Amino acid sequence: MKKEKTKTYEIDMTSGPLLKKMLVFAVPLMGSSILQLLFNAADIIVVGRFAGDNSLAAVGSTSALINLMVNLFVGLSVGANVITAKYFGARKNNDISAAVHTSITIGIYSGIILTVAGIAGARKILVWMQTPEEVIGLASLYLRVYFLGITATMVYNFGSAVLRAVGDTKRPLYYLFLSGVINVILNLIFVIPLKLDVAGVALATSISQCIAAFLVIRCLMNEKEPMRLNLRKLRIDASHFGRILRIGLPAGFQGILFSFSNVIIQSSVNSFGAVIVAGNSAGMNIEGFVYVAMNAFYQTAISFCSQNYGSGNLKRIRKITVTAQLCVIAVGIISSNLVILFSRELLSFYTSNPDVIDAGVVRLSYVVRWYALCGMMEVMVGALRGIGYSILPMIVSLIGACGLRLLWLATVFQIPRFNKIETVYLSYPLSWAITFLAHLVCFIIVEKTVRKKFAGTEEPRNLPD
Repeated sequence: MKKEKTKTYEIDMTSGPLLKKMLVFAVPLMGSSILQLLFNAADIIVVGRFAGDNSLAAVGSTSALINLMVNLFVGLSVGANVITAKYFGARKNNDISAAVHTSITIGIYSGIILTVAGIAGARKILVWMQTPEEVIGLASLYLRVYFLGITATMVYNFGSAVLRAVGDTKRPLYYLFLSGVINVILNLIFVIPLKLDVAGVALATSISQCIAAFLVIRCLMNEKEPMRLNLRKLRIDASHFGRILRIGLPAGFQGILFSFSNVIIQSSVNSFGAVIVAGNSAGMNIEGFVYVAMNAFYQTAISFCSQNYGSGNLKRIRKITVTAQLCVIAVGIISSNLVILFSRELLSFYTSNPDVIDAGVVRLSYVVRWYALCGMMEVMVGALRGIGYSILPMIVSLIGACGLRLLWLATVFQIPRFNKIETVYLSYPLSWAITFLAHLVCFIIVEKTVRKKFAGTEEPRNLPD
């Protein structure tokens, strides 16, 4: 009975109808990502409504910094997902078990490192980012409390990455739904009657993430072999750690440098004052829902390509990539236009200040309208990482996205007539379009190379790591 129940969460990505399986995988993942965003949305809405615009700006202005600090380790979770999916596709049970225990251990150590770094260095970086004086104290307090719970966030991310590798995106969704409800309830309690302001919403987020991490660990401990987690076996296996690093480090460094460019962009936004910062923060939070809806297909491309690469089913990889692109384009266009259509209504959830709403509308009009380009770019990155190429998309992304954005701010933005917030926002769609085209060319070349290299391979499951 237990065995059959566990199997219902797995997806065989190497055979059968592709679109249906990809949607079964992506939709719960989309829901999980949206729930994660709701943690921050609840923070911003509650402080915006009950603590004021400075508190709203304080919480919103920390997102780029949080991403900067955690993206290296989130990249490592991508590596954990790729190698576990590859081993699952190749049916290498001993390697699957070692990957599971190594991944969770990395998550624990990552969280400890981030807690120390976040508490010690947050204020200094906020100062460097030119965070407005009226906001910096609240932003620093929010970050210190937030990073107290970051270990739970890392454990949840690595545990979810392992589950995604075998097609299980449903249970992480259930766990996040429960913890998300608790987060919203705690937000209201801590901010309204207890008057804890930004510290209250950070504490609520940390507690809810601890609950989500506990549930995902409990899930893995009750899994069948070889996915079962045994706490006594938690350790870092050197060979599997090396494989995770080979995929995860480039992904992590790419995330860091993307976030670094966003930190610089945030510092440019900060120069326009607290009202623009608050509007930008609310706008970013709304467009984040569009991003994670599309990002589900980036994660889908990684897992499906990894399993098929591990099983030696190389012909299916191109079909996976095309299907993921069609899905992400549809989701991106529909969701972006809905956000534009209801932009003022959505922004009014975050603030009642008409000036802040106007500033948020500007952000959405220039950025979210073109978000499908971002999704297309990321699907190509996911496909490349799924077949073991992580350094190449990192280099292309750094040059095409980060480099172009920084060049734009250093040149066009410095021209007096273009020194305005709209110019800052235009750097996003331009960099997405150019970087997507570069990734597309790289994928065509790499995919043909991989096919030729392993043409006629008698034991496809012996494809190299």
